[in-house]
Amino acid sequence: MKSRAGHVALREINAANRRAVESLHVTAEQEQYVAGVAESLVEAGDTPAACPWYRAVYAGDEPVGFVMISDGIPAGHPEYLGPYFLWRLLIDARRQGQGFGTGALDLVLECLRTRPACDTLLTSVVPGPASPVGFYLRYGFSRTGQVFGGEDVLGLRLGA
Repeated sequence: MKSRAGHVALREINAANRRAVESLHVTAEQEQYVAGVAESLVEAGDTPAACPWYRAVYAGDEPVGFVMISDGIPAGHPEYLGPYFLWRLLIDARRQGQGFGTGALDLVLECLRTRPACDTLLTSVVPGPASPVGFYLRYGFSRTGQVFGGEDVLGLRLGA
C-alpha cells in the first residue's frame, strides 16, 4: 500500500525485512512513550483477540517506521480499546520530522475507511514532555476525556 504522496508505503514484515524493521528506534526521550518494534510484535502474537494488524513503514526501499492497529476487535473484549485502535506508530529517530508518520497514518486511514462500521480510530498516549500527543492533535485527533490503562485516550472521526 502506497500513500498518495508516493513517499511512504506500508509493507508486510517478513523474514527478509524483520531484522531491519526491528532495529528502528525512537529517541531516548521518547522510549517511555512508545514500545519498540520487537516488543510490539511479541505483544501482537500474545494478544490475538486484540486483532493486531501491523506493517513496516517504508520510504522507497528503506524501512523508516512501524505501525500497528487493532483491526476490528469484536464486542466482549473490554480489556482492549476499539474496535479500531492505533496501537503503535513508531518512526525511527533519524527519520522523524519528514512526514513519514503522517503518511503512514494517512495509509492506515485509507485502509480503515474500507472496514464496515469504522467511524472512529482511537489511540492512547502517555502524558509527559516527550509524549506524541501534539502530533496526534495536529493530525486531527481530539481528547476524549477517557483514561485507559493510565493513558489519555484520543479519538479521530473518520467521516466522509
